[in-house]
Amino acid sequence: MSKPRQRMSLYRTALHEGLRDDLPRYLNQDLLLQMWPMLHALVGRTVRTVWKDTFPQLAPRTRAAV
Repeated sequence: MSKPRQRMSLYRTALHEGLRDDLPRYLNQDLLLQMWPMLHALVGRTVRTVWKDTFPQLAPRTRAAV
């Protein structure tokens, strides 16, 4: 997806509703890391916690954005 807004929407939806098999299909690790500071603000606390606990490399990016 070349449009940032559409990409952000897809990632937000995948983080909230995606099944385990969907994640590698729709999410790119480098893009997720790049967009995480903004996605962090768009997703709920439970989603943030699950993702940060699963992928510790997201936590420093959140602190950098604050």
